[in-house]
Amino acid sequence: MKRSIFVGVALHPRTTARAATETPSACEEGACRRTVDEKQVQRIQVMEDFASQGMTMDKSELVQKAKLAEQAERYDDMAAAMKAVTEQGHELSNEERNLLSVAYKNVVGARRSSWRVISSIEQKTERNEKKQQMGKEYREKIEAELQDICNDVLELLDKYLIPNATQPESKVFYLKMKGDYFRYLSEVASGDNKQTTVSNSQQAYQEAFEISKKEMQPTHPIRLGLALNFSVFYYEILNSPEKACSLAKTAFDEAIAELDTLNEESYKDSTLIMQLLRDNLTLWTSENQGDEGDAGEGEN
Repeated sequence: MKRSIFVGVALHPRTTARAATETPSACEEGACRRTVDEKQVQRIQVMEDFASQGMTMDKSELVQKAKLAEQAERYDDMAAAMKAVTEQGHELSNEERNLLSVAYKNVVGARRSSWRVISSIEQKTERNEKKQQMGKEYREKIEAELQDICNDVLELLDKYLIPNATQPESKVFYLKMKGDYFRYLSEVASGDNKQTTVSNSQQAYQEAFEISKKEMQPTHPIRLGLALNFSVFYYEILNSPEKACSLAKTAFDEAIAELDTLNEESYKDSTLIMQLLRDNLTLWTSENQGDEGDAGEGEN
């Protein structure tokens, strides 16, 4: 099944045009030889260093460090800086909120991409027990990294970001983010743990969805981004294509009906997400028709 398109990052001036599922840049020669454990230790060290600096640096300095790290594509550093900003306990500005989202989206996105690659390789080595075991062990290491990152974000959301959000827009943004990161956890979870992460993801998305319908215009990019990711959750996690298509189509149609109310500032962001909604609807509809055609061949 082709992967759905989704918005996983904040609509940030430097990232809006990027594909939501873009592949991280290739590692330089030798850089990929480090094991996942070594990378994890380095990431933890970076976080600890920024945490200690955060006690002495003011917010503007940390934000500037995050911007520099983004330009250098050092997203672990960027995430660590914005984590330190968040832990100061103040409500984030729109710019700070977007920097935090972009940083962690890139950090977790690299691990999600790695996990998919290794999982695919693992499945192809079923006849070679030794290779399959190596693949399994490596996948589990990547999973541990991914889980640590997601849990870091979820802790920031529950401890600081959601409680400090005073505006409906911020509340929806953070609840959507909570739904996203529980969804990422559910992608690699199994058994009871998977059921818990799926339930938590759906609950966060649903709460954000209810607030967005009451407080935000159908054309608002955050409301549209939520509808896009919530519909992907229904399609890919709950395997509910009808609900996914219904949610995406409703969001698209409601936005189209009020397109003339869009201001110039959000026009580009909103129309981009509307295009992604339409792309997913086209993809899902064609896949479902193909499935129905296959099933129908055996009927009278």
